[in-house]
Amino acid sequence: MNDTILLAHGGGGSLTRALVEELVVPGFSNPALNRLDDSALVEIDGTRLAMTTDSYVVSPLFFPGGDIGKLAVCGTINDLAVAGARPLYLTLSLVIEEGLPIETLRTVLRSAAETAREAGVQIVTGDTKVIERGKADKLFINTAGVGVPLKGVSVASANARCGARVIINGPIGDHGIAVISRREGIEFKTPVTSDVAPLWSLVEKVLAVCPDVQAMKDATRGGLAAVLNEIAAASKVSVLIRERDVPVREAVRGACDLFGYDPLYVANEGKVVIFCPAERAAAVLAVMREHPLGRDAALIGEVIEGRAGQVLMDTSIGGRRIVDMPYGEQLPRIC
Repeated sequence: MNDTILLAHGGGGSLTRALVEELVVPGFSNPALNRLDDSALVEIDGTRLAMTTDSYVVSPLFFPGGDIGKLAVCGTINDLAVAGARPLYLTLSLVIEEGLPIETLRTVLRSAAETAREAGVQIVTGDTKVIERGKADKLFINTAGVGVPLKGVSVASANARCGARVIINGPIGDHGIAVISRREGIEFKTPVTSDVAPLWSLVEKVLAVCPDVQAMKDATRGGLAAVLNEIAAASKVSVLIRERDVPVREAVRGACDLFGYDPLYVANEGKVVIFCPAERAAAVLAVMREHPLGRDAALIGEVIEGRAGQVLMDTSIGGRRIVDMPYGEQLPRIC
C-alpha cells in the first residue's frame, strides 16, 4: 500500500484489490463481505437476498449510447444479475455540484427512470446533497440494489473448475472508447457507442438452460483482463484465452491503437463473462445468440491445468503471453 490514495486505487486493478483487502475487509470482516463478489448474499428470516452498492463518477455525464443515469441503474442491476439474483429494488442518491443546470439533472433522472422501468426494477428511496461550486464535477450518483437469488444457482468467483469454458456475450471495449472519445472531442469514421445495458434478461435465460454456471462477472473497470484475473485468483485455477476469439470491433481496435490502449483492459458496461461446464457451452452460446445483448457471443477460452491464479492468452501471431491484472486504470472516470 502507498502512504496516500492514488487515482489508480479506483481503477479496479491490483491497487483497488489491495485497498479493499488491506484496509476495508479487516475492519468489517464477515462471511458475506469476505467473498468480495459484486453482490453480497445474505439471509433474513430464512429468505435469501442479494445486496450491492456502487458509485458513478463518469466524465462527461453524457456519452454516445448513454449517460450517468442509465449507467448507474444498469451497473447496479448487472452486479445483482451476475450474482444469479433477480434485481428488484434500487436506491438512487445524488451529489450535485452547485451550478448544474436543472435541465441536465432532469434529463439524467428521466434516463435513470426509463432504464429502471424497462428493466422491471423500482427505484424506491434515495438522497440528495448539494455541495459548493468547484467541490465536485457536476454530478455523482450512488446506487444500491436488492435482489432475490435464484434457487440452485451458485456463481461465486471462487467456483470455476478445470475444464470450464469461458464465454462472453459480445465485443469488448465499446464503453471505455465511447466515453474517452466524447471526453477528448474525437470522432471516428465508424462511431463507437457504449454497450451500457441491463443484463438480467440475458443472464436469466442463460441460467435457465445452464443452472450449473460456475462463475460469472460483468467486465467493467479493468475490462476483460481484470475479470479473468479475479476469477482465476479466487478459484485458484489457470485460465487460457485465445486472442483470435475475443471479439473486438474494428473501430474500437483502431481507437485503442490510436490511444495506446489494450482492448483487454478497456471498461465495458454490458458484457458478462461466464464460466460454464464444457458440455453446456453450446447451449449457453445458442441462448445468448438468440438475445439482443448476446448476438455476438463468443467462446474465448477455458480453464486449464497450470499455475493457480494465472491468465494466459494465445496470441494471433502464434505466441503465448501472460495477461496480468491491471495495476490501475487506463481510462479514469469512465464509470
